[in-house]
Amino acid sequence: MPVQEDERKLAELILYISQRCVDHYYFGQTKLNKILFFSDFTAYGKWGRTITNADYQHLPQGPTVYRMVPVQEALKSEHALAIQPTNCFGYQQNRPVNLREPDLNLFKGPEIALVDMWIERLKPMSSADVSRLSHSTAAWVTTKHAEIIDPRTVFLAWAEPSAFEIQRGLELAAQHGLVA
Repeated sequence: MPVQEDERKLAELILYISQRCVDHYYFGQTKLNKILFFSDFTAYGKWGRTITNADYQHLPQGPTVYRMVPVQEALKSEHALAIQPTNCFGYQQNRPVNLREPDLNLFKGPEIALVDMWIERLKPMSSADVSRLSHSTAAWVTTKHAEIIDPRTVFLAWAEPSAFEIQRGLELAAQHGLVA
């Protein structure tokens, strides 16, 4: 079964990321999902829309593309993607490998630049490291197992506010009549 048209950008980005990460030691399914997650949610924060229009769900390893398996299966049926089992510090890693060039005509330059930034930022991190990083996001903290994550969570703080931030927030709320 071919990739559905509304999932074509996601499919092509999977191929692109797989191509760019071909020689990254820690690249596997977890890293792929986190590159996509951070790219899409950063895009939403910057532009009010994600790059892929994919939904993400809360799973134990962190935010994951909801339809990752069907999209990868479709890419495999098109002979565009393979999954290569590799050994990473004694753990089996399932590395996506592109079998054809990704179609970048579907993307704007700033979208690819944003994905490239996340690829480089996450490159030295293991799958455990990127999972821990994703677990610190509001997207993760505000959802439960298997729930779809709202991309608007990108606008929520990743950390507890400082005492100063709380005090300033209360002052502003009082100034604008929002608290008694």
